[in-house]
Amino acid sequence: MMESTTMSEDLRRRLPAVNTLLGHSLLAGDRGDVGDRVLTRAVRETLTAWRARLGTEGAALPDEATLIAEVRAAVGRQRCRRARPVFNLTGTVIHTNLGRSPLGERAIEAVVDAARHPVALEYALETGGRGDRDNLVEELLIELTGAEAATVVNNNAAAVLLALTALGAGREAIISRGEMIEIGGAFRMPDVMTAAGCRLVEVGATNRTHARDFRGALSEQSGLIVKAHTSNYHVEGFTASVPETELAAIAHGHGIPFMIDLGSGALTDFRALGLPHEVRPSEAIAAGADLVTFSGDKLLGGPQAGIVVGRRELISRLKQHPLKRALRCDKLILAALEATLSVYRDSEAPARELPTLAMLTRAERDIVTQAERLLPALGRAVAGIAECAVRACRSQLGSGSLPVDRLDSAALVLTSPSGRELGRLERALRQLPRPVIGRVHDGALWLDLRCLASADDEQVFVDQLEFLPDAWQAAT
Repeated sequence: MMESTTMSEDLRRRLPAVNTLLGHSLLAGDRGDVGDRVLTRAVRETLTAWRARLGTEGAALPDEATLIAEVRAAVGRQRCRRARPVFNLTGTVIHTNLGRSPLGERAIEAVVDAARHPVALEYALETGGRGDRDNLVEELLIELTGAEAATVVNNNAAAVLLALTALGAGREAIISRGEMIEIGGAFRMPDVMTAAGCRLVEVGATNRTHARDFRGALSEQSGLIVKAHTSNYHVEGFTASVPETELAAIAHGHGIPFMIDLGSGALTDFRALGLPHEVRPSEAIAAGADLVTFSGDKLLGGPQAGIVVGRRELISRLKQHPLKRALRCDKLILAALEATLSVYRDSEAPARELPTLAMLTRAERDIVTQAERLLPALGRAVAGIAECAVRACRSQLGSGSLPVDRLDSAALVLTSPSGRELGRLERALRQLPRPVIGRVHDGALWLDLRCLASADDEQVFVDQLEFLPDAWQAAT
């Protein structure tokens, strides 16, 4: 044991010093490209890793070429952004873990301009005095929803929290038991109500709630009636719910507000796009809702934001609440949201300009044609590793939107003799220059092509397949 330890220490001492490796002629060009700090960090990382390896039995001292190669690999890892673009071939179009909705070109240009220059964020150009950052998007939201006023915070959970806190703190919030939703990240409506200082009053049953349940729950302590759109699940069978118009009448008859949380939010008629119906904020406002909350990303196709539209007096109360400042959006989000909302106002075909709508409305025949076009290239890349075929599949919208509805699509399906090889192939695809994210289902790896919508992305996908064999070797 002592002899083994002595040998390891001897090997470690024979590793070059940090400064020696830094001064190697083969790394001179790298220093010029990345600078001393990055290169020094990479050298130290490499030597530290080798000191650990040389403590294991049978380890041998690395040669010069190996050290140089590993330093360069460490440089590459340091310079690689963690927020990397990936190919979303999971079959979930609006994928929360992959950033939800990509922005349209108008929004991208607006973000770049806002990032590069000072902007009139809270500055009124007409008067030269301080302005309200909500003014960047409020008129657009009023026009698109029919509401009297609007405000924006950093996501829809924040919008719900702000509305409940400003209107219901210390009072009762009445909601159907069948709408006590939980969304991703264990965000639960009861918990939000508690955090907002509301006293939760559940009425009705899980599957059936009636108008009499709401009327019976009203008291002097009632602060508002809340309806939550069950966007991430669906109950069928023996069910009943109270129409929004009737809930509004019940609330207004008692002198309290009626609030609807739509969740995903949609600003265009999905039926006209050949998609299942999704309730729009304008419909909720027309039904008598005093406040409506919804997301700026997801089905709307913009940046992550929480939007509240409704009565002017209530929106004013939200804006004046201290929580509003803590939840407000920055100039990049507002610039992207303004540009996205402008598409809905100005374009006769928003689906042509907003990537999320474009992906949702892709024709199945186009996806099948693309799959058949890509099959030979992928087949060559996985030759000897897996079999590849084109199969029909069904995509889902994702992020809690229209949970039971599916879109006909096509996938490149990879199969191999063992599950271990399939897992290794999945890891290899994730190690490509632009990682490919699919899904394992029914003993196969499915690459749903619905979201591989642009010709440029398709070319990148094909070009990087040449690296797949090496990624396979590395994916132990």
